[in-house]
Amino acid sequence: MEPSQPAPLPLISADDVPSPPVRGRLEEWAVLGTRFDSLAQGHGGVMCVEGPPGSGKTRFLSEACSAAERRGFKVFRGGADPDSHFVPLAPLLESSQADGEPLFDAAKLRALATAPEQRFWLLQELQERLERAALDCPLAVVLDDVQWCDDLTLLTLRTLSSRLSAHAILWLVAVRGGSSTPEVLTTLNRMEREGALWIRLGPLSDAAVGEITQDVLGAPPDAATLDVVRRAEGVPLLLVELLHGMTAEGRVVVKDGVARLSGRRLPARFQTSIQQRLHGLSEPAKDVVRAASAIGHTVTVELLAELLDRSVGALVAPVQNALDSDLFTERDGRLTFRHDLIREAVADSLPESVRRALRRRTADIVLARGGSLSEAASLVMDSAERGDQAAVRILRAAATELSETAPSTAGELSRQALDLTPDQAPERSTIITETMVLLWRSGRAAQARALGATALPSTMPSRHEAQVRLGLARVSSQYDFTEAARHAGTGAALPGIPESLRARLLALRCLNMTMVGDFEATARAMEEALRSARQAGERAALATSIAVDSVVLYYRYDWGRAFQRADEAEDIASEAGFSRSLWVPEALWKAFMLNAAGRSTEALAHSETGIRDTQGQGQAAAMHLWLMNRSRVLLDAGRLSDARAEAEAGTAMADELGMGNFADATLLYTLVRVALHTGDRDAAHTYAAEVKRMLGDPAILVRNSGSWLLALMADAEGRPDQAMELLDESFTTFEQVGPSLASPDDPADLPVFVRMALRAGALDRAAVAVAVAEHRAVRNPGFPILAAAAAHARGLLDNDTAHLLHAADLYDGVERLLPHASALEDVGRRLALTHPTDAVPTLDAALDRYIEAGAERDAARVRRRLRALGAPRRRRTASSGATSAWPELTASEVAVVRLVAQGMTNRQVAEHLVNSPHTVSSHLRHAFLKLGLTSRVELARLARKREHAE
Repeated sequence: MEPSQPAPLPLISADDVPSPPVRGRLEEWAVLGTRFDSLAQGHGGVMCVEGPPGSGKTRFLSEACSAAERRGFKVFRGGADPDSHFVPLAPLLESSQADGEPLFDAAKLRALATAPEQRFWLLQELQERLERAALDCPLAVVLDDVQWCDDLTLLTLRTLSSRLSAHAILWLVAVRGGSSTPEVLTTLNRMEREGALWIRLGPLSDAAVGEITQDVLGAPPDAATLDVVRRAEGVPLLLVELLHGMTAEGRVVVKDGVARLSGRRLPARFQTSIQQRLHGLSEPAKDVVRAASAIGHTVTVELLAELLDRSVGALVAPVQNALDSDLFTERDGRLTFRHDLIREAVADSLPESVRRALRRRTADIVLARGGSLSEAASLVMDSAERGDQAAVRILRAAATELSETAPSTAGELSRQALDLTPDQAPERSTIITETMVLLWRSGRAAQARALGATALPSTMPSRHEAQVRLGLARVSSQYDFTEAARHAGTGAALPGIPESLRARLLALRCLNMTMVGDFEATARAMEEALRSARQAGERAALATSIAVDSVVLYYRYDWGRAFQRADEAEDIASEAGFSRSLWVPEALWKAFMLNAAGRSTEALAHSETGIRDTQGQGQAAAMHLWLMNRSRVLLDAGRLSDARAEAEAGTAMADELGMGNFADATLLYTLVRVALHTGDRDAAHTYAAEVKRMLGDPAILVRNSGSWLLALMADAEGRPDQAMELLDESFTTFEQVGPSLASPDDPADLPVFVRMALRAGALDRAAVAVAVAEHRAVRNPGFPILAAAAAHARGLLDNDTAHLLHAADLYDGVERLLPHASALEDVGRRLALTHPTDAVPTLDAALDRYIEAGAERDAARVRRRLRALGAPRRRRTASSGATSAWPELTASEVAVVRLVAQGMTNRQVAEHLVNSPHTVSSHLRHAFLKLGLTSRVELARLARKREHAE
């Protein structure tokens, strides 16, 4: 036998060594001990324990929990099992905390987990609870069997482990190797990318096998005994089962201090070992164990009694027999198999027909008791036969229940219902419809289209198909404008559908046609949509159609009428109520127009009202749209740090609410522009990889926005010729009604285009852009930003100082820092050639505005110009002067840091600053990076030092 293990390494505290010891895992325990030391210092993180079934993952987690408790950490422990896969948040709802105090309000979580549109608020609630717990002392969140977690638990794990990385929270999770679903793999891969530490439990060494054998048998084994136990192949659970079987049957004799086998050799297969243990039970106890194995990992005595048609009293002795056999343990009033491999071995011994019947009967009992539809669905998934209408009803009802909170799981349930439905069943087309929508919403658009091809259009009644098309158009409106317009148009053309339904379809078609960018076709379709909406009395459709009219007028540069129509649409939508809106609040479009017109204060107020209202109504998806809008407004207002934080916050919500065309045209636009203005090349190139996919989008609006962003990057890197090539398609739209460079078009982009074209020697393109700018200004004399952009563009083309000065004066009355600074810089550049002394104050003024905006790359360029004129300026960033205690940070970051240092959670900070928790997280992340911090403990310590010094 190999020598015993050496004493524990100094990396792990003696208090952490489990008793009785976990053999053969010394290195893993050393890693965990080091991680606990870091947690004690306030540094959180993620550790993943991976291994095959029976490798000791659960034991490792149990001992880790004990070690964490001895260190004084809070421990929150949960775990999944196969039959809770469709129950939202099951591992959290059935979990426990070391001190007995519940970390989560289970009733509140259940309500949020099953309510429509509540995933966003659910995550906020979970985050708030975890933050509060971690503020008091370090917290260990321990989750076992992640491979069986439901969608919401996986979302919680990957989202909150990232958001709360600065807190003293250690996420310790265990997962079976090689048996994970795509959703689980996505979660694990994301955590690994973000720095999760992995512990992989392989087979035990011979030395560890010998030590465990000695622990169980009470003496060192002889060679023959070791030969037998090696059949367990180093898998701890199999090894212990074999050893217990040896002792239970009296096949081991300890003589002269050595354990030896007697009689015939022991069976090597684990299932045989379990069957031998079953044979030792009474017949009633066997019934209990077998029935329980068919139901799932855990079961109540009451459920077993009803399933076996016996009284609870009649099960007292059988249940005790099973507990004494060590097949069951008891936890929180439920019987639990000691390991799921034991349950699987018992269940596999049942005839398939018996197992299916037991599961189906259990589903009926669960429903009769008013239990969860999700729990019942998991029981009928593999127990129903094709044509089982009751099972189909259960699965469809569960899918509906989960459709808003866990569309991926709901889609799986709906597909199963479809598989159980005969081809000729009248409800089959309806189930196809439901499944399509769920697949689409869970990000599996290709599967949804493939499934839809089997049903649309021939096998559905027109009215039902139209409703399907409406649902698909609504779902896809923010993800794929072209697809949404196609579905709405096809649905509206179906014969015999109600006019109210047709009006909604026509309105949605027009809305998405504006996003696609074909405004001539949109204008024609809009007239039909308005007539239909008025004829049907459909207020929501009327509001959307009028908003579309406003969009068309905007791109025709009839801005006065565009604003009038936007106000009208907003009033009608308000009367109809947001809950009846076809897609987004019509007020969102007005906020975009206000921003394009350079009225940033009004646009921000509009956005904040929208955020507050939708938040109060629990409309998370609409709130997300408002947040995206605000990121764009903050960018154009010249608040680059805040714009980046808001856009990053919007991106962080992608897991909860989804991303698509709308996000590309707002969030990516904002993030790329901020990266270029601040000189963050790495970030710009990271985002460019995302922008490139926009170039292949069927919507010209999306393509043009993407090509404009890539052209800006090429120009910034000294490749103006390539920038012009990227803008070939966009240039053809300059003189047409529709989007050209951004969404919505920003008038201040035209001077940027002119400058880029001049650098590339494309004088004809520059001249066209100037003509377009001047035409727009003439048509809209009441909007100074258009006149300013036209004067700026003309000044660049003609190299005319007077036009540039006029542009700078006009920008002075517009709430746009960056265009104003750019015009001043251009004036200074021209004056430097003829009147260097006059150029300095103008360049100084430009520099001040760039610094105020946080546009460090632009500021650096102006500093170089000033140095060339012999008038260098002391280097100052946008954040300097915000406060002497925090010179590295922006004003927004300082506000967040000070509140966090006082012990507020992200949600509390967000409420205090009238912001979103995601935005707070983004500001905090950037502050940590600038300050060189990694935890809130370090921040609190630094805050005390700095604020005291101030």
